[in-house]
Amino acid sequence: MNILGISAFYHDSAACLVRDGEITAAAQEERFTRKKHDQAFPDHAIDYCLAAGRIDLKDIGLVVFYEKPFLKFERLLETYLSFAPRGLGSFIKAMPVWIKQKLWIKDLIEERIRFKGKILFTEHHESHAASAFFPSPFETAAVLTMDGVGEWATSSVSIGKDNKLTLLKEIHFPHSLGLLYSAFTTYTGFKVNSGEYKVMGLAPYGEPRYKDVILKELLDLKEDGSFKLNMEYFNYCVGLTMTSEKFHRLFGGPPRRPETKLTQREMDLARSVQDVTEEVMLRMARHIRKSTGQKNLCLAGGVALNCVGNGKVLRENIFENIWIQPAAGDAGGALGAALFGWYDYLGNKRSANGRKDSLKGSYLGPEFKDEAIEKFLAGRQIPFVELREEQIPEKVADLIASENVIGWFQGRMEFGPRALGARSIIGDARSPKMQSVMNLKIKYRESFRPFAPSVIREKVSEYFELEKDSPYMLLVAPVKQSQRRAMSPEEKKLFGIEKLNVARSTIPAVTHVDYSARIQTVDEETNGLYYRVIKRFQEKYGCGVVVNTSFNVRGEPLVCTPEEAYRCFMRTEMDYLMIGSYLLDKKAQPALRGDTDWKKTFELD
Repeated sequence: MNILGISAFYHDSAACLVRDGEITAAAQEERFTRKKHDQAFPDHAIDYCLAAGRIDLKDIGLVVFYEKPFLKFERLLETYLSFAPRGLGSFIKAMPVWIKQKLWIKDLIEERIRFKGKILFTEHHESHAASAFFPSPFETAAVLTMDGVGEWATSSVSIGKDNKLTLLKEIHFPHSLGLLYSAFTTYTGFKVNSGEYKVMGLAPYGEPRYKDVILKELLDLKEDGSFKLNMEYFNYCVGLTMTSEKFHRLFGGPPRRPETKLTQREMDLARSVQDVTEEVMLRMARHIRKSTGQKNLCLAGGVALNCVGNGKVLRENIFENIWIQPAAGDAGGALGAALFGWYDYLGNKRSANGRKDSLKGSYLGPEFKDEAIEKFLAGRQIPFVELREEQIPEKVADLIASENVIGWFQGRMEFGPRALGARSIIGDARSPKMQSVMNLKIKYRESFRPFAPSVIREKVSEYFELEKDSPYMLLVAPVKQSQRRAMSPEEKKLFGIEKLNVARSTIPAVTHVDYSARIQTVDEETNGLYYRVIKRFQEKYGCGVVVNTSFNVRGEPLVCTPEEAYRCFMRTEMDYLMIGSYLLDKKAQPALRGDTDWKKTFELD
């Protein structure tokens, strides 16, 4: 039985193929169209899933869409009616696309992929919950989903047991933790559905000066984590903006214009909404543990990508085990929809071993074998050196130790927003200049944004206050006290963004200003070659950690193909590209023609 899961039309459209319960392939549409967070119907992602499964459409037994369009449309109509006549402009703008397309998903699927079989629709948060529980290593678990909004639900609590999910509670629109965070994202000058990471990264530079104001004016938070928003401060129910004039007056002025200079106010706002988000997550988690008695917790939904909050929940020891689905946002809805079809709808048996999840490291995207890579390189007359697999770990470890920045393109592409050692850019975590070099010369992005460490699993507790696996880079933990560097009296006085260039530990390139790090643990079973590179780096140079950031530049999705990897390599100041078995030295490459304005496009003010 082949089941195709589809998510589309909000952000991060994706497709997933599940065959007899096994997750065979999954990818976001953006990786093929090169439009970041592409919301279009995932034609290319579906084509990839069919190709990866070596099947045709006639082999698909069931298609499952990740939400219920008519329920969502009901919410839109009820919201507009309850605020009428306010919001007429927003209503007029939204309706045509619903009337012409979004209501008729069944017809659209039948037309676009020529599918004549059974089509199911799960609820949005049902898809999130399925994506969190069914691939998890647990036989039974509490499941918490949090995001902006699905149909009506914005947060949900379920119990997963064997092959069923039982819904316990929901919080409904317009009261939404995800939309609260998005409101502050736009107010601090970043984009909704992409800039939330920036707010989280900016938060440690600020103080929680506005936390009490948020809890007093914006959010009525109960002890069990349930809450209501004061909608006088928000505009998303009726307007085309997130925040109202009353919101702007409360926080001292209009929203920051994108790309203008960040001030201490934005840093303090980021810290305040981050602290409030963590408080909500902790209260929810405590209540869920107390009310359900479950020892395992699964998380999904866009808020579950808040790895700082996830780390706080873990360190509070509320649950014995936590598992977070790596494509926790809407892309993962395609995964959840397909798995819901297999387990809940078809009633198939589910088994979990308590140790490993079934996501295969999230390496579920396209793979390019050496033959295809060499054909591309030779066809373009690109200079390279071929290495045997056993030579790669030592060679790359030596290059890292010499402070080179290396594009790393190996195996199947990751599913989800994080680069996990398949489409990564890697460097020396010991280098005090590596963060600024990578931000400004490679990624062309804001200098304050931190980079993540990849650490071999057996060494994680040597560097970080973490004993658990974190394979998907979704947990933040403090750097171990023994790895920290003592600060001088002058350094301790630094404020805000001034903190950026102070080396805080033996691994400064991955140590954020609050001594935290967003950790990826790497084991040999899941990603053998990447593990062996870091292992060799540790053996030769005494450090079991490397910098790992996504193989892309600002405003673009992760690279998918060898050609995209090469162009990104050439258009940035990366030193080497390790693509399959082939090592490319930047100094040996001929210049790309017609790309002289690339860096200017991404230069920051």
